[in-house]
Amino acid sequence: MSEPKTPTPTPAGDTYKGWVFKWTNYIKGYQRRWFVLSNGLLSYYRTQAEMGHTCRGTINLATATITVDDACNFVISNGGAQTYHLKASCEVERQRWITALELAKAKAARMQAESDDSGDDFSHSSAPVAPGQGGGSQNSEVQSALRTLGSKVEDLSTCNDLISKHGSALQRSLSELDSLRLTGEAGDKIRQVTERATLFRITSNAMINACRDFLNLAQAHSKRWQKALQAEREQRVRLEETLEQLAKQHNHLERAFRGASQANASADNKGAAGPGKGEASDEDDDNEFFDAMEEAPEFITVPADPQFHKRSSSNISGFNSEMCPDDQSLNEEPLAINPESPSQELVPLKKRRTRIADKPNYSLNLWSIMKNCIGKELSKIPMPVNFNEPISMLQRLSEDLEYHELLDKAAKCQSSLEQMCYVAAFSVSSYSTTVYRTGKPFNPLLGETYELDRRRESGYRSLCEQVSHHPPAAAHHVISDRGWTLRQEITVASKFRGKYLSIMPLGTIHAIFEKGNHHYTWKKVTTTVHNIIVGKLWIDQSGEIDVVNHTTGDRCHLKFAPYSYFSRDVARKVTGVVMDKDGKAHYVLSGTWDEKMEFSRVMQSSRGGENGTEGKQKTVYQTLKAREVWRRNPLPDGAETMYYFTALALTLNEPEEGMAPTDSRRRPDQRLMEEGRWEEANAEKQRLEEKQRSVRREREREAASQRTSSQSDETVDEDSLTDPSLKSSPHDNYQALWFESCEDRITGEQIHLYKGGYWEAKDHGSWEGCPDIF
Repeated sequence: MSEPKTPTPTPAGDTYKGWVFKWTNYIKGYQRRWFVLSNGLLSYYRTQAEMGHTCRGTINLATATITVDDACNFVISNGGAQTYHLKASCEVERQRWITALELAKAKAARMQAESDDSGDDFSHSSAPVAPGQGGGSQNSEVQSALRTLGSKVEDLSTCNDLISKHGSALQRSLSELDSLRLTGEAGDKIRQVTERATLFRITSNAMINACRDFLNLAQAHSKRWQKALQAEREQRVRLEETLEQLAKQHNHLERAFRGASQANASADNKGAAGPGKGEASDEDDDNEFFDAMEEAPEFITVPADPQFHKRSSSNISGFNSEMCPDDQSLNEEPLAINPESPSQELVPLKKRRTRIADKPNYSLNLWSIMKNCIGKELSKIPMPVNFNEPISMLQRLSEDLEYHELLDKAAKCQSSLEQMCYVAAFSVSSYSTTVYRTGKPFNPLLGETYELDRRRESGYRSLCEQVSHHPPAAAHHVISDRGWTLRQEITVASKFRGKYLSIMPLGTIHAIFEKGNHHYTWKKVTTTVHNIIVGKLWIDQSGEIDVVNHTTGDRCHLKFAPYSYFSRDVARKVTGVVMDKDGKAHYVLSGTWDEKMEFSRVMQSSRGGENGTEGKQKTVYQTLKAREVWRRNPLPDGAETMYYFTALALTLNEPEEGMAPTDSRRRPDQRLMEEGRWEEANAEKQRLEEKQRSVRREREREAASQRTSSQSDETVDEDSLTDPSLKSSPHDNYQALWFESCEDRITGEQIHLYKGGYWEAKDHGSWEGCPDIF
């Protein structure tokens, strides 16, 4: 009834294949199908050729039931929509399938139970860990091997049960055969005994194969464990040799110290006070020497020659005075605020708010909105306020000043390399506010502005303006009384990819310091929002930043490591090296963009260590003890109900006197959302966007009429083919109010620079030139 099938493994194997008749319907009845049992799943195909591309059905045996109807028929059902009525060619073939199915079902149920029981432990052990905690990976490997061995033992136990079951049936058949007389039933009983003996042989072979697998697995892991043990022994020997070498060096230094003390004591015979003073002086010098050794690089793995340490300790003072006269500010205490400034300036003259209305718990069908947005530019998608947070992109840019004190400290540095450490830490600190902030800021309207005047409290004034709408671009200018200026123009390119959202900030950030006229530039990294459709939203930062001092040529290369489930490194890690114009490393930065950054002074660098991914040797930096340069401020109480806003973010939308008519605080839909009136905010948002579109159409009509009356139509059309800004909006002649377009002399980019006049207009309360955008 069945064609010869390809050789198949015994039921104890992981895969079982063969032809079985499956009930289809009352017209066609049983039809022959090719069944494959693998990894606890039973799948079937019309032919063997379909295995590569078309599966007709699959049932999970972990929750399935297996019943036997008669000599050749059996049924597999998961208690729901899937039920397979199957028929084998003979009873022996049916029993082979039953045995294989029972083994697969037991293994699948066992694996499912283990997964449920050890889910938390497994996720914990699989989570990324910091360097130096590699033992967790080895422990996970051992646990995996133990689970595999346990699974094989369970297979042996299942086979043992089946042998007992079939052995009992065979014994009963033999007993019945003995009790029978030589009648016509003798032939049938003999055939039955033969079939049961065949089944017993199949099951026995399965048990033998399972034992063989167990043995091979144990032998393979035994060899691996022997190699691991040998590696541990060799490492122990190396450590013992290193310790012995250190002990000899220590003994040599002690003898040298005693010899020098005795020589000084015998040379000075003028009185007891003289030698006592000389010994005290020598002891102090030696204590200073050993202090320098204790501050030696903590990353050194091979002990250095003592003479090298003497040279290093004798040169440290020269290194400090030459490169960093004010270096104690980095190595010991954080730089204080300008001592010449009266302390009263640090006291806020206005009490800022510390709470906003709690975020309402509104349900929303995300997929109904997002399914038509895949591949589109995010700024061109009409989005309800349910996805927003009640601040605009201009206010989000102003949040970069959360840790402005880093720039205050940088402005006081005497060394440009030391200053670079603070500027690099500031470039990282701006991402600390994004850890839990999964809401989308409001897209600013064209001409919208935002001021952040903290001159009396923190010494700076900040102004942002939306200078372009397609593509959306915002210009930002900050000036501080403490000797620094910050400016940037950011264009956000974003793409929705179905599972995640990529946000690519385009533009350069500039920091200029009055002292030394140091001019720094850097760009932002890519922000990725994961689990847009299913799961909990989470944010990751990835990419590289080059902070460049265009005055001295110093450079800091920062790398934001993307999150990896399989990485053993700490999550959200950031590393960087500060180098001078000659490429010599002076500081190493390390930390995380959501928590803190530390720096270490580089004493020596060399090639060595483990090979990199491309086969190149990594640079080994011998550094002093790491010290903290920046740490994230804790979130306010109840931040989880207030969009995870920081203390600064809570004050950004607080109304103030004298604001410009275009200020983001006056935006009605944003204000309604902050107050929890989301339905009204959605309606107001649509009104504002439609008003902006009508104003844009009117501006395009005016530009078109001017071109018609002009004699330079051909020139304008030619420019529109080459100018990117004219391509996106060929008939739009909009010009920003407080910023003017020009070419950056440092980067060569076309940017908008603050042209002045805003703060003077605020002082006089004259806002006649501001457009009506709200």
